[in-house]
Amino acid sequence: MDHFNYRDGVLHAEDVPLPAIAAAVGTPVYVYSRATLTRHARVFREALAGVPRKHLAFAVKSNPNLAVIRLLANEGYGADVVSAGEMERALAAGVSAAEIVFSGVGKTERELADALANGVGQFNIESEEEGVELAAIAAARGVRAVATLRVNPDVDAGTHAKISTGKAENKFGVPYDRAAAIYARLNARDGLALRGLAVHIGSQITTLEPSRAAFEKMGALLRELRGQGCAITHMDLGGGLGVPYRRDDVLPGPAEYGAMVAEVTRGWDAEIQFEPGRVITGNAGVLVTEVIRVKPGAVHPFVVVDAAMNDLARPALYDAWHDFVAVEPKGARMTANIVGPICESADTFAMAREIDALEAGDLAAFRTAGAYGATMANTYNSRALVPEVMVDGDKWAVVADRIEPSAIMAAERVPEWLD
Repeated sequence: MDHFNYRDGVLHAEDVPLPAIAAAVGTPVYVYSRATLTRHARVFREALAGVPRKHLAFAVKSNPNLAVIRLLANEGYGADVVSAGEMERALAAGVSAAEIVFSGVGKTERELADALANGVGQFNIESEEEGVELAAIAAARGVRAVATLRVNPDVDAGTHAKISTGKAENKFGVPYDRAAAIYARLNARDGLALRGLAVHIGSQITTLEPSRAAFEKMGALLRELRGQGCAITHMDLGGGLGVPYRRDDVLPGPAEYGAMVAEVTRGWDAEIQFEPGRVITGNAGVLVTEVIRVKPGAVHPFVVVDAAMNDLARPALYDAWHDFVAVEPKGARMTANIVGPICESADTFAMAREIDALEAGDLAAFRTAGAYGATMANTYNSRALVPEVMVDGDKWAVVADRIEPSAIMAAERVPEWLD
């Protein structure tokens, strides 16, 4: 459920008509619904009622806007970060350092040191080499870094290959069959307070079976390590629960996921950690765009919009589907190719899609754009960085300005020797 609905023939974000935002801010523009974000955060937590000890850390990479992080911090969520920049964002948004989980396969020495200095609550170690480095940095400071060891369970999440993270050939975590030995060696190092295991098999997971298989393997590893005398108090199960990108998609929801987790983890006697991202933010945002023109095509016309692959990269990267609707539908339909203005054939959102009939000047919206939307935006073709707006009932605010090419150029220099 979200709070983007039609009223009197006009698409609204909560109580605000989208044309009002477009007129004030311009297009393209991301629009988020506070009510939807709040509801999703609470529904996910309630779905885990059967898990007695738990910790929720929002996956900042899905939507790092400060207002979004602050809203979720107010709902009791910590932050799962994968860079020093995301850590800084989480801290700036009001997340306690103790509630931050630092994940990521390529943490640099400086990032590890900065995270230690800030008092980050947990490191998810991705390799033995990283664990050795972190232990040395912490020992030199006279502290112990609280950590878990991320394990690659060799489970296919059944998602797009580019967002699958739990197969043997993926770069994340240590191999399952070597994890116990690596854990034992790292557990003996000064500077590390190793307290558990972590796993994350991918993003946009649409069935529960892969997650169940991964979690069952992690339970077996937990028992093996305890049998060797290791104290395991925390188990990080990551995130990845998918959301419906098409109106008729039927996916397992948080309640089904929570019931499965409660069943699999019963008897683990550990705090279970979760890192939800897309499931919280995905359907809480839309990307509003204006039609530049409708261009005849060989088979179907091209609806050229002012949003582009630099604003919403998922279709170009993953052939991802986003429902595309008119903000003020006229009742007629058309079959068209939806494309942006960038000089790449990849700047295509949909081909031969049946959509609301549109013409130049009309507004349209890409739905389910609250996750992996603005966070992946870039300035290719010297385009502006897309702005972001948050709606709360009948009021709204710009929560990220449009950054114009001139502002980006201001950070560049032409050396004297080119004069």
